[in-house]
Amino acid sequence: MDCDAFYASVEKRDNPDLADRPVIVGGGRRGVVAACCYVARIYGVRSAMPMFKALELCPEAVVIPPDIPKYQRVGRQVRGLMLETTPMVEPLSIDEAFLDLSGTEKLHGASPAQTLVKLIRRIESEVGVTASIGLSYNKFLAKIASDLDKPRGLAVVGRKEAQDFLADKPVGIIWGVGSVLERKLIGDGIRKVADLRRLDESGLMRRYGAMGLRLHRFCRGEDDRRVIPDEPAKSISGETTFEHDIADPEELKRRLWPLCETVSRRLKKAAVGGYGVVLKLKTADFHQLTRSKQLEVPTQLADIIFRASVPLLEKEAIGAKFRLIGVGVGELVDAAQADPPDLLDSGLNQRARVERAIDEVRAKMGDKAIRRGRSLDLFGEEG
Repeated sequence: MDCDAFYASVEKRDNPDLADRPVIVGGGRRGVVAACCYVARIYGVRSAMPMFKALELCPEAVVIPPDIPKYQRVGRQVRGLMLETTPMVEPLSIDEAFLDLSGTEKLHGASPAQTLVKLIRRIESEVGVTASIGLSYNKFLAKIASDLDKPRGLAVVGRKEAQDFLADKPVGIIWGVGSVLERKLIGDGIRKVADLRRLDESGLMRRYGAMGLRLHRFCRGEDDRRVIPDEPAKSISGETTFEHDIADPEELKRRLWPLCETVSRRLKKAAVGGYGVVLKLKTADFHQLTRSKQLEVPTQLADIIFRASVPLLEKEAIGAKFRLIGVGVGELVDAAQADPPDLLDSGLNQRARVERAIDEVRAKMGDKAIRRGRSLDLFGEEG
């Protein structure tokens, strides 16, 4: 189940004057489109499109800055109605989830399709946004079906028609096939799902690695993944898009530090640490780079995240201009395993104590009560 143009739908719900107008939810001209309504899509606007391009396509659009706390509240309302339908709910995002309705016929006195119709009607009447449903016998096909008849759609792909349904679809419809892999497949003469069926599993795996196994199974409508309620997050991250492209390495480091603090704060709140630090950069021409470093022990400290990501940044910041920077921590483990004392590095232990002391001050007096010196230039202050 996937809510339709969720952020934009919430804004239209809260302001009926916007009902028939093109609405874009996103940042300033240097940001990207977080969501857009179906009126804006008529003009060619799409999610993740640069804002300047979206406004060129639809100059009369109403642009609204994202209100994430509001969307989260509405998302929780939608999730609550899902959980009243079945406890087997696996969230994909704030407004999208897999639901397993196996064995619910007696509970609801209706077929899964009838139960889902009631669910999307309740969401529309009680929450005020619309949603679309994809119903099938596995997650792969249900996800495809959910996009077939938007908005306010209900599409079903049954087991008997799955093979014929998939045959003439472009290979990019397969979950996990991004633009790079799709170009590679097309270059190998594989344009449609049916083309994949002519190749055996071992051949696909030799050519495309582990993804070859997924291609072999999905092209035949096979997917044995179960719906797993509340699957833990695989990583925690933060990013920012600049108002102006930045090439200066020192300025990029200053922009990186607050993100490391943000990620650290989120790790601590979630009571996890992580072994992997990932740096994300997007160039002025929208080429995305990711670079990673493996830590010897898991961390949740901003200082360690920053120290691990700076060398990654320095290797890339050699003249190119960047419009976005982000940092994340993956390979998550319980917080009890994070940042053990290091008998050989007293400086590390001291930095960890300082950071935790800063956390305590901020918890009592607010996030701006105390800041490290390396963040002050970002605010035009001396220190």
